[in-house]
Amino acid sequence: MTTVAGQLHLQLDADRASIQRLADAVEEFGLEQSWPPKLLFQTQLVLEELVTNVIDYGFQEGGGQVEVQILSSPESVTIDVTDDAWEFNPLSEATGPRLDAALEDRLIGGVGLHLVRAMMDELRYARKDGKNHLVLIKRRDE
Repeated sequence: MTTVAGQLHLQLDADRASIQRLADAVEEFGLEQSWPPKLLFQTQLVLEELVTNVIDYGFQEGGGQVEVQILSSPESVTIDVTDDAWEFNPLSEATGPRLDAALEDRLIGGVGLHLVRAMMDELRYARKDGKNHLVLIKRRDE
């Protein structure tokens, strides 16, 4: 973990043990940056969802790395999640949940990404140098 004036950088092994390390680092960073509780909760939830999905579905054979960078400014929080898993654009390839369907008719999955979209203000995806880059921006409306 590296923190520099409003920036957090984490290099995580793609395994479940990294989820707690991520949560602890984001909590410490958010407190240092004086984030309101709602912003801290949303950031932790979104990152847990995204990194868990990468670990569970992107690295089915094990191994791999997930990099998380967070830039905190008075106006916004920008999160960049980078992984070297197989190419997957969650903004175009993942289907959202059918929230209008009866519970027994709903397919499993999609709710996490629905939450990510609902909690963040901007999302962008790019595949660069053999890596997935998902950038999320949350404006600070304090």
